Amino acid sequence: MTKDYRIESDTLGEVKVPKDALWGAQTERSRHNFPTGPLMPVWVIKALINVKLAAAKVNAAEGELNQHRADLIEQAAEKLLNLSDADLMKDFPLHVYQTGSGTQTNMNVNEVLAHVANQIDPEAKILPNDDVNHSQSSNDTFPTAMNIAGLKAVQQLLPELERLIEVFDQLSQKYWDVVKIGRTHLQDATPLTFGQEISGWSSTLKHDVSFIKMNANGLLDLPIGGTAVGTGLNAEIGFDQAMVTELGQIYGEKFKVENKFYGLAAHTALTNTHGAISTLATDLMKISNDIRFLASGPRAGYGEISIPANEPGSSIMPGKVNPTQTEAMTMAATRIMGNNTTIEVANSQGNFEMNVYKPVIIATFIESVELLIGLLPNYTDKLVAGIQVNEQEMKKLVDESLMTVTALSPHIGYHNAASIAQLAMKEGLNLREAAAQSGFLSATDFDKWVDPLKMTNNQRK
Repeated sequence: MTKDYRIESDTLGEVKVPKDALWGAQTERSRHNFPTGPLMPVWVIKALINVKLAAAKVNAAEGELNQHRADLIEQAAEKLLNLSDADLMKDFPLHVYQTGSGTQTNMNVNEVLAHVANQIDPEAKILPNDDVNHSQSSNDTFPTAMNIAGLKAVQQLLPELERLIEVFDQLSQKYWDVVKIGRTHLQDATPLTFGQEISGWSSTLKHDVSFIKMNANGLLDLPIGGTAVGTGLNAEIGFDQAMVTELGQIYGEKFKVENKFYGLAAHTALTNTHGAISTLATDLMKISNDIRFLASGPRAGYGEISIPANEPGSSIMPGKVNPTQTEAMTMAATRIMGNNTTIEVANSQGNFEMNVYKPVIIATFIESVELLIGLLPNYTDKLVAGIQVNEQEMKKLVDESLMTVTALSPHIGYHNAASIAQLAMKEGLNLREAAAQSGFLSATDFDKWVDPLKMTNNQRK
């Protein structure tokens, strides 16, 4: 009977590895020692492969690695990077919850690259540690990959967020002159236009984009070349600068190296960037709540807007439509806010020269970004773009509101205006009727001074 495994060995001895697997002994040990939780994100795997590709080029240029061996590692890396995500991840089976330095995943990448390189040229006998990992350690390659993965994920998020802003801006212009009642403290306030209200949502998200971009710039600082503790032991002088130059060419980014001790021991840039993403999540929750409350009803709620009916809302109540896109987004927001706590606590655990919560920091960061990348397109197209104003209901609520009395204060005084509002509330009158009964002003004056559209100061943008 043909064996379904092969024998690989590492410094601890022999290990049975699945016959067709591209990984080696250390990956196989980790696969059994840490069997639970999500897999390491593909963003991290791709970043690590590119780090190894860049290192092979730099090591060859510095005379640290035979050119043919370096070429084989490059070819192996390019072969892997050309695979689909699903095919690539077949040989990267390790989980997030492993060693806090990401050593097992670093070795997984080393072993797979060595195996593929040896398939190209079996005579070369490329070694995972001595060749693929040359001038590196997990302690500097993994945090380098973390920053790169985080940066690339954010760059994929931003266009989705900017598209949502664009749609909000279009709606704001469309409804700039449609008056509705304002609300503060969940109570009636003075009027504004729906376009003005939407402009606030849009501006909030524009500020979020700005803060995310600003914080993500910190991810350009890579700790590569720090090796074990930041001193650069076993890496040639200049290896770090050559690496950021090479990685910059691969990614089209202006990577840099500043303090490698910081880069190994702290993940401040990732923590700050995720903090901005978590703030975005809180803002998306606020906006989503506004939308679903304004659309509540349609008969027993605010009912000021209508939203698209994307699916039946109830298994028992025919015709019911629920604000499902807002519900998905607000659930994701709670997850992202929780992830922010995870990252903040994990970042605080940098014991001496190295933070040992690296995998959970980057995996949690990526989860937050992927949630938004996945939800925003439908949120934009199947919810926001389909918002319709119920102008009749908006006008009715403005007409019934007592807070338009605010426009009378400059003419008859605050206390007299308040007495009109109190009379209207007590007697069940509209504001115009109460004003006429008060004797403080005529109906003509009321019509001249209480103009809801003028009260919005809605100079068109």
